[in-house]
Amino acid sequence: MTIRLYDTSARQIRDFTPLKPGCVSIYLCGATVQAAPHIGHIRSGLNFDIMRRWFAHRGYEVTFIRNVTDIDDKIIAKAHEQNRPWWSIGYENERAFNDGYTALGCLPPTYEPRATGHVPEMTEMMRTLIDRGHAYAADGNVYFDVRSFPRYLELSRQELDNLLQPSGEGETGKRDPRDFAMWKAAKPGEPTWPTPWGEGRPGWHLECSAMAHKYLGSAFDIHGGGLDLIFPHHENEIAQAKAYGDEFARYWVHNAWVTMAGDKMSKSLGNSVLVSEMVKQWRPIVLRYYLGTPHYRSMIEYSEESLREAESAFARIEGFIQRVMEKAGPVEPAEQVPPAFAEAMDDDLGVPQALAVVHTTVRQGNSALAADDKEAAVARLAEVRAMLGVLGLDPLDEQWAGEGGDRGEDLHGVVDSLVRMVLDQREAARARKDWPTADAIRDQLGQSGLVVEDSPQGPRWSLGPR
Repeated sequence: MTIRLYDTSARQIRDFTPLKPGCVSIYLCGATVQAAPHIGHIRSGLNFDIMRRWFAHRGYEVTFIRNVTDIDDKIIAKAHEQNRPWWSIGYENERAFNDGYTALGCLPPTYEPRATGHVPEMTEMMRTLIDRGHAYAADGNVYFDVRSFPRYLELSRQELDNLLQPSGEGETGKRDPRDFAMWKAAKPGEPTWPTPWGEGRPGWHLECSAMAHKYLGSAFDIHGGGLDLIFPHHENEIAQAKAYGDEFARYWVHNAWVTMAGDKMSKSLGNSVLVSEMVKQWRPIVLRYYLGTPHYRSMIEYSEESLREAESAFARIEGFIQRVMEKAGPVEPAEQVPPAFAEAMDDDLGVPQALAVVHTTVRQGNSALAADDKEAAVARLAEVRAMLGVLGLDPLDEQWAGEGGDRGEDLHGVVDSLVRMVLDQREAARARKDWPTADAIRDQLGQSGLVVEDSPQGPRWSLGPR
């Protein structure tokens, strides 16, 4: 079956046809590193990580570029506020982003270019655009002439005459207030690079056009990012790249936001939830389940209640995996996912529908366990592991092996010994038919956050939802 994706530029779901058979090239607008990431930032990385994994599962060779914007107005402002070098702000937060991506199981990109490492490519692009009449220099700035590109605003579908182009401080000399800055003239105390038009620094939009061209060529398959980037960022990228002569991206894919009380999660609004804090409160694999399993084009309204629901749902999957392995030992993932799962994923990455197949398979596996059908239970677990692997959620995968850290494993052993002592007391009470005592012990363990299940092999415990 053909993979289909919702293309923002077409406003419809389209069959995916790669430029090069068997290969897919993806450019994702990555981090702007003025501050540490909140879960809204990491959601974008997760959504495109799942896309990348699905293409790989379908047999494509994937080239995945995720850039780092390590110079912009906000980074410079932070440097002034904190009296620190701009590059130290950027590097510290770049590491925080990568820690967040890694903690939530995102595969590393094929390449992760920084904007400041590509000023020569930006200079070449500006030179060509000026020579072709699409850009002009003024007061040390370089601007793109939006009226020179008739297809401007096709992505966001706005009217040029109604456009209010965001403009920064010091952007003087514009011929039209809607023209946007490709290069910003040097200001006292700011980092600068030399160009034929004077010292200065790159504009945000130019960075991505130049890096996409360098790493993916004049045409590539998919450009991704958050909904908030459609205008002005992606619109301006298109104008620069196509006026330069590139075909640029053939599909535009945008993920929705994480919201809080109906507002987009944002550092400027003060309603962000940092990834570094969340992983202290919740298991990273549960956070991945929470952020990665809603459809990428649907909003996620953040709440602790919904996180607890995600934790409970994932615990049911893990409980099934544990029970089958206790009965049958290790089970390898199946080579193929069930057809219904594949159909859902092919249809614009329908993760919610695909996840429903996971839970149905878990229920079938539990029924097989109850019927003492070991062969069927093992087959269902193999399918579950294959599906979870595509979603980056297989708890047996090596990427999650150290999720709790070595100290967590030590503590698990200690807790297991203590719980076993209590369970032995419960078993003794059951043996003498002292049901009130046995029930009281079980209830006490439940109040402590432990779930006790009675099985033919004896009682076992697990951590319950918080």
